[in-house]
Amino acid sequence: MMTQITFKVEAFWDSDAAVWVATSDDVPGLVTEASTIEVLTQKLREMIPELIILNRIIPRDYPGSITFELTSHRQELIKVAS
Repeated sequence: MMTQITFKVEAFWDSDAAVWVATSDDVPGLVTEASTIEVLTQKLREMIPELIILNRIIPRDYPGSITFELTSHRQELIKVAS
């Protein structure tokens, strides 16, 4: 049975640039941004396999699947009506 590999990805909302920014300690070279979390997730689906093959974390002919875990953080300051 093949072991399932999970790559952890962190995303945060950059309010100045109005984009989600994703990075990962598990995937060397991963830095990307997108306007929505859905678009970011789609980009990650494409980038993670490419980067882990390029970084030789898994072989090009890896027979199994991988998983990524996306943790997001967004903090906003809102005014409470008085």
